[in-house]
Amino acid sequence: GAVGYFSYNGNADFAITIRTLIANENKGYIQSGSGIVADSSIRNEWFETEHKAEALLKALKASSR
Repeated sequence: GAVGYFSYNGNADFAITIRTLIANENKGYIQSGSGIVADSSIRNEWFETEHKAEALLKALKASSR
């Protein structure tokens, strides 16, 4: 996904979200992704997304202590 804005004066700024953690009082939602390019290894990209999700999961668990 992407996060960004358009301003009234015509400016815009966006970023690709490759790690996202959304939390409320009793639930957390984690999303991770990667940037696929011509020489990407599907296997390596998959492991990268898992690694990113694990880091977010650790942060979520630490916040609930």
